[in-house]
Amino acid sequence: MSNINLIIVERAANLGSFMVGRLLPFRQKRMVGPFIFIDHMGPVKLNERDHFDVLPHPHIGLSTLTFLFEGSIMHRDTLGNEVEITPGAVNWMTAGKWIVHSERAPEYLTDQVLHGLQIWVALPRDLEEMEPEFFHIDREKIPSWKEGEVHFRLIAGEALGRQSPVPVYSKLYMIEIYSAIEQELNLGEFLYGESGLYILEGAIETEGNVFEPKQLLVAKNSTLCAFTIRANTTIYIFGGEPFPEERYIDWNFVASDKALITAAKEKWEAQDFEKIPGDDTEFTPYPKTHLKVK
Repeated sequence: MSNINLIIVERAANLGSFMVGRLLPFRQKRMVGPFIFIDHMGPVKLNERDHFDVLPHPHIGLSTLTFLFEGSIMHRDTLGNEVEITPGAVNWMTAGKWIVHSERAPEYLTDQVLHGLQIWVALPRDLEEMEPEFFHIDREKIPSWKEGEVHFRLIAGEALGRQSPVPVYSKLYMIEIYSAIEQELNLGEFLYGESGLYILEGAIETEGNVFEPKQLLVAKNSTLCAFTIRANTTIYIFGGEPFPEERYIDWNFVASDKALITAAKEKWEAQDFEKIPGDDTEFTPYPKTHLKVK
């Protein structure tokens, strides 16, 4: 019996001046564990005319995880953080009750290839209105190890007998796996909750089927996660314990109670929010057409 419950193919989404490949939410699968939103950015060649420039915008009820493969992004937020995100590092921002941030190309970079993942992790219901926090974890502090010809990195959460320093608020995992040779992997005993497998490059084979890049496979049972990974393949396995309550998405807002989203929308439209130090002259208006999952 197949352990693949759903195959999600990247869908193009327009973020204004930037196109991404959207993986979650999907109409048949809105969340995998606490993961509620995943965009694959690039790879795209940017220059002084076509550059990465996401104006100040708000979030509630979630943590954002930014993970780059190539390029650089300057993060600024209303807590006063100003941090350059570089490949392999983890930017973990917890919005809680309210935060505003911007993401722009560093001023010194007029030419770059940008490539990475933008991820939202919903907060547990009792922490949805917690005080906002921000953490930047350097690449060298992310657990990384090798077993034979397979390289592992535990980007966030707890799995494979290790724990990432990223301060998550629920039982989850995000694992990077790269193999230089073709071999079988069986990770089921180390996983829990719901599990998704995203293929960045290369291919995997399972149950007689071959899957290639830009596909997300959602498992029926994470404890049965076994497959053949082809040579020179990079994948990301993520998931964790699902929440008992439904989550709603409206633009950049996530909550278990629609009233929280309505209040956040009204506050943003009234411009009743903290300003980002050094980035307070522009903002992203609440859009007429946007991501909305009821």
